[in-house]
Amino acid sequence: MGHWLVIDLEATTEEGGWPVTDMEIIEIGASLVNAEGREVDHFQRFVRPLRRPHLTSFCKQLTHISQTNVDTAAPLSAVWPLFERWLAAHQPRLVGWASWGDYDRKQLEQDWQQHQLASLLGQVPHLNLKQRFAKARQLQKPVSLSTALQLAGLTFQGQQHRALEDARNTARLLPLVLPL
Repeated sequence: MGHWLVIDLEATTEEGGWPVTDMEIIEIGASLVNAEGREVDHFQRFVRPLRRPHLTSFCKQLTHISQTNVDTAAPLSAVWPLFERWLAAHQPRLVGWASWGDYDRKQLEQDWQQHQLASLLGQVPHLNLKQRFAKARQLQKPVSLSTALQLAGLTFQGQQHRALEDARNTARLLPLVLPL
């Protein structure tokens, strides 16, 4: 059986949100899980935004990411190759990647194009776990990650709106909707 990669991104934002085209990744979190749904490896890095280098107060409050975290981080053009090297070690067993909703996929695709970056993720299918969970539970509409965890009888572990913790919590729902 193969592995699934669950990715979560944190990005620059303001209260009320910004369009994806205006957002920049400030943190990448990824949890690689095996056939039993257990984490076998993870990746986490902060990313320095270039267009809007100063985080809004709302963004800092929401994510608990400090200005110093991003000021001392490398830009995406330097961080993404580190992620790709990490991922390459796992690629032979990788069957797909998932995220909670489509935002993360859209943000990555936009940034890969904008920064002329290649990704091994383009070679494996993406799963919108938010949609899949809603369908599996026959919900009227998709729900938040924390609500989905509650519906599954689980509680959120760690700090919400931090990339690695969100990815790990999302990964906990994967076995409920997929035969891993």
